[in-house]
Amino acid sequence: MKSTAKLKVLPSPAGPAEAKPGVTLVQLRREAANCKACDLWKTATQTVFGEGMAGAVIMLLGEQPGDAEDRAGRPFVGPAGKLLDEALAKAGIDRRDVYVTNVVKHFKWSAAERGKRRIHQKPRDSEIKACRPWLDAEIAAVKPRVLVCLGATAAQSLLGKRFRVTQQRGKVVPSQFAPQVVATVHPSSILRARDDTSRRAQMEEFVRDLQYIGKLAKRAAA
Repeated sequence: MKSTAKLKVLPSPAGPAEAKPGVTLVQLRREAANCKACDLWKTATQTVFGEGMAGAVIMLLGEQPGDAEDRAGRPFVGPAGKLLDEALAKAGIDRRDVYVTNVVKHFKWSAAERGKRRIHQKPRDSEIKACRPWLDAEIAAVKPRVLVCLGATAAQSLLGKRFRVTQQRGKVVPSQFAPQVVATVHPSSILRARDDTSRRAQMEEFVRDLQYIGKLAKRAAA
């Protein structure tokens, strides 16, 4: 993993009252539970807000909750979350010390043609924008030293549409959101690997990314 990449960072849009400085995570979670800023709440079970403590050095940012998260009301508890937990453990990072959240707080899905499965759908720009004040408020409340974008949707929501995880992966990006912003893959991409060999290789690379992030966090906390 390399050092600094220079990219244009998008300004944060003006947020509503919940994005004001000084609002706690407890207050934000309570207010977000009733969010109807876009139509995703109509088909989601519940709002899935971030999880962790204010003051966490590392914040992990994904795209949106999945089926398991929607049912449980917690981020990263499904298959991708279990893989993330495994990778964090291998990298020597305790998930309890990390704040985890998503760009979008409601599960966007479509019904499978057969059976009762709910199929993940990528959120639209308008849905990402509607949820953005919550993310801005979370960042303001947590004040992470290292903000990690997991996957293209998370990275592009903060760093612009021109950002490519394949090209900028593991590079520290100067930004207004945290002293150090880094992008890597979303753990769900590892689950979609074509075979076990590819999956193991991708997992090893992901763990190396997290090890580097862990080193950044230790230096930031020193």
